[in-house]
Amino acid sequence: MTRILVVEDDADLALALRVLLERAGHTVIPADDGREALRLLFAERPALVILDIGLPELDGWEVLERTRDLSDLPVLLLTARGAETDRVRGLRSGADDYLPKPFGNEELLARVEALLRRAAPARWAGESFDDGLRLVPERRSAVWQGQEARLSDIEYRLLQILVRNRGRVITTEQLLDRVWDDHAATGRERVKFAVLRLRRKLRQAAGDEAADPVEAVRGLGYRYRT
Repeated sequence: MTRILVVEDDADLALALRVLLERAGHTVIPADDGREALRLLFAERPALVILDIGLPELDGWEVLERTRDLSDLPVLLLTARGAETDRVRGLRSGADDYLPKPFGNEELLARVEALLRRAAPARWAGESFDDGLRLVPERRSAVWQGQEARLSDIEYRLLQILVRNRGRVITTEQLLDRVWDDHAATGRERVKFAVLRLRRKLRQAAGDEAADPVEAVRGLGYRYRT
């Protein structure tokens, strides 16, 4: 059975979600605040997270940000806020889908099944990738060819996005949007120089000028080589 972490502080709604999902054949891991959600996320490693925005302790935005530091597993946001700006913020922050309250049971199940169907096996921080790279979120660093490279927050987020999309070209505009939250896609030179610094640190860590998994794709953007 698929394990789903449900993060919801409304006891009645949490119970309704649990009954609905368990009847559909899933195993539910409940959490009613942000800190408990993060503890269970790492301990249980679910296949999907259903996350409410309005939470005590840490709110849903903070939980989403920390989740994206730990894993690329699918996240479905639930919120009473129906404003377009909140929907856009959620998707740009790394959520995979967004469902405003109130919602229908069948729609929620359909969205859950679609996310699970499309999702590849989740990657988790602390695990090695096929080429030996390991992201270390608590130190904002990367272990590359056995040596640790200390990164700035920007460099870490760049590498995180590139490696999660390994083999695919990520455009300069997409990186501006996702790393700097620059929706107007201005300041393209920031991307260029940040990527140059990231690549230099990875080469220095490996002690090899050729040991660079990030490549520039002329006129398009950047790619993490598989």
